[in-house]
Parts: sequence; structure tokens; C-alpha cells
Amino acid sequence: MRLRGRKGIRENLEGQPELVVLDAAPHRGNWKAFFGNDNPIHVELGMGKGRFISQMSVRNPHINYIGVDMYDELLRRASEKARTAWGEKGEETPPNLALLRANIEGIESMFAPGELERIYLNFSDPWPKSKHARRRLTHERFVEKYIEILNERGEIHFKTDSMTLFEFSLNSFANMELVMRNISLHLHRDEPREDLVFTEYEMKFMEKGQPIHRVEVVIGEEALREHRSAKKEAAKLELESAALQEESEKE
Repeated sequence: MRLRGRKGIRENLEGQPELVVLDAAPHRGNWKAFFGNDNPIHVELGMGKGRFISQMSVRNPHINYIGVDMYDELLRRASEKARTAWGEKGEETPPNLALLRANIEGIESMFAPGELERIYLNFSDPWPKSKHARRRLTHERFVEKYIEILNERGEIHFKTDSMTLFEFSLNSFANMELVMRNISLHLHRDEPREDLVFTEYEMKFMEKGQPIHRVEVVIGEEALREHRSAKKEAAKLELESAALQEESEKE
């Protein structure tokens, strides 16, 4: 992706230290100090123009968000979206959001082990050629890094319009024996999922009726315990419902 930024873009970003982070190294292992609280940290890798991460931060003020991208122009656009979104709430600067300029290849140098609670991968580059498979953000070499920096409640939420990338990703997660849930081959088939925040790409695909594929990957031990407990409870309720139905039919 080549983006033609405005003149003085770097000065623009440097003038927003309360929102834009140009060097993650000083914050590694200490991101809570940047936000000034102990709230969970969720990260979007490849935030694009920033609609998703901005809206998520507004919708969930009790969670800290970090949007990561490597292009100055995208950070500038994301900073504008973030300030506009929070401006509607009467806030000049987003209180729970950071926009980080970084290359995801070095993610382990941005975050310490166990520092994050959730990672979002939204419409990542599918890198369709087989020889470029290692560049896909759901390749096992990346997932291993995610597992390292996620905590006991850690999860990965992945969305894509590419069936090829989705199949590759499901296989990647399965090969690593990771637990997957809420797998969807057509997320908005019946109607838009209003409980979810849409990215710019997602809105365009929805208008065309193009399928969106989504999966949640459960990583942390506490998250796994909650997932298994929820499955047991659901199975119990299903059995009870079936028993009641059987009794009703006998009457």
C-alpha cells in the first residue's frame, strides 16, 4: 500500500504525544502507565483508517485500546476519526486510546508477555500467493507471538472477506490445537450484527452482500475455563429443554 500523505504529516503526529505513539519500545511492559489505569488492553493489528478502533474505544470506556499501523498517513486519518468520535462525547482527546506506528513483524518488541487481553485482526492482507504465506498475520509464526503477549484472559478475534485466508487461518489455529468458537462463514447473512463494530472495508462489503468470515480464538487459561463452563451450561440447558419437550408431547 502506498499512501500520499499531507505535507507536514510527521510534525502533525509528533504534536499528538497524548494519542500517537511513534516508538513503542519505552512503553513495552508499561502500557498501563501510558493510560494511567489498570484496565484491560485490546489491540487492533493493521487498523487502517481507524474507524473500528475509534468506535470500540467510545463504546467500551472501561477498556484501553491500541491501534497499530505502519503508515504515517493512516495514523493521521485515524487520529482525526478518534478525535471526532470522542468529540461527540465532549472529550478533546480519547482517554483510552493510543495509535501506534509500528511494523507488526516486531510485535514482541512492542508488548511484554501477558500484557494484552485481546488482539483484533480485521481484514488483514490475504497475501494470496503461496510463497507469501509466512506474511499472513494468522501464520503460525505470528500466532506464536500473539500467544506470548496475551494474558490469562487472552483471545484473538479475526475477520476477513477472503475465504482462502479464512481457510488458511482455521487450519493454522487447528494445527496449533487452539480452541475456536463462534465460527461464521457469512457474519451478516440475515442482518447486520449491530453488536459488533464495523470497519470501513466491512461496510463496503456489506453493501455488496459479500460474505464476511469471522472466528474467535480462545488463548488464555481463564478464558478457556470460562468457555468450557459456558459450553457445559449450554449443554445442560439443552438437555433440560429436550426433557420438557418430551414430557409435553406425552401429555
